[in-house]
Amino acid sequence: MAATRTAHTVWNGDLMTGSGNTTLDSSGLGTYEVTWKARTEASGGKTSPEELIAAAHSACFSMAFSHALAQAGHTPEEVNTKADVTFVPGTGITGSHLTLSARVPGISEGEFQKIAAEAKVGCPVSGALASIDITLDATLQS
Repeated sequence: MAATRTAHTVWNGDLMTGSGNTTLDSSGLGTYEVTWKARTEASGGKTSPEELIAAAHSACFSMAFSHALAQAGHTPEEVNTKADVTFVPGTGITGSHLTLSARVPGISEGEFQKIAAEAKVGCPVSGALASIDITLDATLQS
């Protein structure tokens, strides 16, 4: 079954000095301030499109990895994924680097790395970001 999720942004002013608010409509979880400065300098308590993409990518990858583990007969105790999305002014979003740390009882290092690499490619957000470089560092915790 297809699902559509919705968010909206209201922006006021020009790019460099203006600001906006992005609201997560489907979940109702909140409204977040966005600014150009938060995109290119210190965030100052505001968010950016890249941070929102990083949140989506880390969540999607964690879900895809957990699902792939289950299909291989493994149940993770914990999957911790960080996504670092890079934005270069004048160029755009250039990459997303995933850092995975997970505790998965009974899995070999080789199988862990294989499943992580497959989840990186199979994650739907990775598919949506196919035009950028996506990298992965995966660590199996004991």
